[in-house]
Amino acid sequence: MTAQVASAQPVIQQSTTCHTVLAEVRNHIGHLTLNRPHALNVIDLAMVRHLREQLDAWASDDDVYAVVLRGAGEKAFCAGGDIRALYDSFNNQQTLHQDFFAEEYALALALHHYRKPVLALMDGLVLGGGMGLAQAVDLRVVTEHSRLAMPEVAIGYFPDVGGSYFLPRLPGELGIYLGVTGVQIQAADALYCGLADWYVQRQNLALLDKQLDTMAWHANPLKDLQGQLAKLGSQHLPDPPLATLRPAIDHFFALPDIPSIIEQLRAVTVADSHRWAMSTADLMQTHSPLAMAVTLELLRRGRRLPLLACFELELHLDRQWFERGNLIEGVRALIIDKDKKPHWNPAHVDAVDALHVATFFSGHEA
Repeated sequence: MTAQVASAQPVIQQSTTCHTVLAEVRNHIGHLTLNRPHALNVIDLAMVRHLREQLDAWASDDDVYAVVLRGAGEKAFCAGGDIRALYDSFNNQQTLHQDFFAEEYALALALHHYRKPVLALMDGLVLGGGMGLAQAVDLRVVTEHSRLAMPEVAIGYFPDVGGSYFLPRLPGELGIYLGVTGVQIQAADALYCGLADWYVQRQNLALLDKQLDTMAWHANPLKDLQGQLAKLGSQHLPDPPLATLRPAIDHFFALPDIPSIIEQLRAVTVADSHRWAMSTADLMQTHSPLAMAVTLELLRRGRRLPLLACFELELHLDRQWFERGNLIEGVRALIIDKDKKPHWNPAHVDAVDALHVATFFSGHEA
């Protein structure tokens, strides 16, 4: 990239896009905003397509040096995919759910390989597919309001959009813990795990925007962006809770299967670990046993697979999951009817057959 110095007044170039994805270029930075704040910025197929179209256009535009991705409003960066639309698609024997996953994964993969630096402002909820997009970029910024999770097991699904790649590559068994339990973490833990790069207070995000609008560019856009973040943020926060829990997490979530994990969690008697162990076991007992077992196998396989193979494996599971998995029942109980009483099949972790779990992976060439 040829070095250029920005003028005092940033040039704003509007881009034509849909109302749920806003795009503009300011000071050589393409700004993309997920614009469904009342729906926590969940993404649907139209948004996936507009994001991909705009990113492809900016990739070949020499006047765009970097991209910033954010969510509208203060509640969420992105709370995942529009699961209600996918539920309706399956029940109406349509193909939207099939098209969505294939194109969402292609979008995330494109972000992983994007030729220009991308900065994600992960303010508010960052869940599921939102995590998948954010974990694909170069610079991940959290605030004091950030809540990160891959909570798919709670609705009978498994961590996807690259979750099988980035979760098992976290230190120790932290990624297995996050994927199998679906727990939310905050900024300090996100930095500790390696799921975020910078912490910036929410009140300083507007100032960051102003700095980006007037910054001077040099030879390396990524370093230029990091320089702006260094003026307002930090890369470490004190006392991340997961650091204290790390020895226990590394022990329990290296056990061979879900029943063993829950059984040993319930056997903990040490005072400073007992409450966490009991609450973790209780939480896991509410999730789909099949989804947790498949997730455990998926993440352990993903640990040794390259990025593209992880996405291919996730898509392989998707093509079976709506009919053979527990997702439809989970969405019914937690999102549609909201009775919060899913009838999982099988109902208990001890009833999950390892051979049945293995059938979901058969036919996939790693």
